[in-house]
Amino acid sequence: MAHIDLGLDEKQFPGIIGLMRYRPETAKPLNQLAEVLLRTPNSLPPGDRELIAAYVSGLNECEFCCASHSAFAAVQLEPGMALVDQVRADVDSAPVSAKLRALLHIAGAVQKSGRNVTTEMVEAARAEGATDVEIHDTVLIAAAFCMFNRYVDGLGSLPAQDPQDYFRAAERIVESGYTD
Repeated sequence: MAHIDLGLDEKQFPGIIGLMRYRPETAKPLNQLAEVLLRTPNSLPPGDRELIAAYVSGLNECEFCCASHSAFAAVQLEPGMALVDQVRADVDSAPVSAKLRALLHIAGAVQKSGRNVTTEMVEAARAEGATDVEIHDTVLIAAAFCMFNRYVDGLGSLPAQDPQDYFRAAERIVESGYTD
C-alpha cells in the first residue's frame, strides 16, 4: 500500500500510474518530459532510450519503473527482452553497439552522481559516434529516471501484479505515447 491514500485501487493503478492519477497537475509535465526524452524524433532510437531508462531504473532497484521500461524497450528492440536482460546483467558483454554501450556507461555514472560522468566517458561516446544531443539526452534520461524512481519508491507505490501488464502498457505507449 502506498504511503499516502491515493483514493483509488492501487492494484488497478500500480506504480507511477496511481501517483499520476492522484496529482494530474504534476503528471502532465512529467509525462511531457518522458515523451520528449523517450519518443520524439531523435538520432537515438526510442528503444535505445527506453533501454537507458530501464537500465537506470534497474540500478536504482525500482521494480515498477524497471519492469515498465524493460517492456517498453523490449517491444521496440529486435531481440526483445533477451537483449534488455543481457544489458541489465552486464552492459560490457551485451550485444549492443559500441555507441550505445558508451552511452549506457554514462547513464550508469549519472545514476550514482552526475559528477561521476567524466570527460573520458564523453570522449569515448563521441569516438563511437555519439552526438552531443545523444550525450545530453542520455544524461537527462538517467537523471530524470532517478527522479521518477525515487517518486515511485518514495511514496511506496506497488508494482503491477501481472507481469503482462507491463507489455500491455508498452503497446499503448508505442502506439499513443506518454501524453495521450
